[in-house]
Amino acid sequence: MPSLTLPADEPLHVLVPSRAIGAAVEALSPRIRAHQVNADDGPAVGEATQAQVWVPRTSGAVIPDNGFLDSLPRLRLVQLLSAGAEKFIGRLPEGVLLCNARGAHTPATAEWAVTTTLAAQRGIPFFVREQDARRWSFTTHRSLVGARVLVVGAGDIGQAIGRMLAGFDVELTYVARTARDGVRSTDDLPELLPHADVVILIVPVTDETRGMVDAKFLAAMPDGALLVNAARGVVVDTDALVAELTSGRLRAALDVTEPEPLPEGHPLWSAPGLLLTPHVGGEVPETGDRAAATVVEQMGRILAGEPLLNVVDEY
Repeated sequence: MPSLTLPADEPLHVLVPSRAIGAAVEALSPRIRAHQVNADDGPAVGEATQAQVWVPRTSGAVIPDNGFLDSLPRLRLVQLLSAGAEKFIGRLPEGVLLCNARGAHTPATAEWAVTTTLAAQRGIPFFVREQDARRWSFTTHRSLVGARVLVVGAGDIGQAIGRMLAGFDVELTYVARTARDGVRSTDDLPELLPHADVVILIVPVTDETRGMVDAKFLAAMPDGALLVNAARGVVVDTDALVAELTSGRLRAALDVTEPEPLPEGHPLWSAPGLLLTPHVGGEVPETGDRAAATVVEQMGRILAGEPLLNVVDEY
């Protein structure tokens, strides 16, 4: 596994997005020098230009086209605070490693997926609207108990979703790019989709997954089925989904959209059968602490000459 080896007496300069993360990594060793920077402000200056590690901010982090990376000749590692790495893959200078914060967002994202699935199945959004209107609208909705659920994406978060769903006695099927023990291949989706009551998406963004949930995918789902997107908006063909929602044939719960943020007047705002949240699936107070702990552990591994965690090769 890749590692980042430094001479025993060389300081480790780390660019951090917040004072709290800076204090946490500096507390690890006197060899660490943390520099709080905002990459959007332009090239690094002073001692920050000596950084071997850059920790981008969590929200909306991208590589700016403003000379920032060019000002870091010693950069050897970009350590993300997120699990998603699609905005960085293939865009870093040669020789610079990329690691994500796999696991930091897992509990919260899995919890969001199960929460919205359960809420959508039991009609909670409908009842909240009726409560706001002061209407006592007795009606029956679907159940999650015993439902046939496809979890498309069998990684860390997908497995956590499966564990959380176990208490509902669902008929669970994992799907991933490559078939393995207990996991079906995405090649099997045409066979699996017509029998799914719920389809939960938790795949990374790749050339294969971008737009994978297209009109054909959605048409294969049975009437009344629920699509839950906890992945990224680009995984789903928005126009195709809007068409299915508008017809009333399918329902959806989305934490992510394409485009994002969702602009005023977009048809998703008024689409029937949609539960929508603004990309908050992984956002609970504990997530920041978990992400910071990932950074601290990674810096400790660098100082100890140990292999790095969560190296992103490809998705």
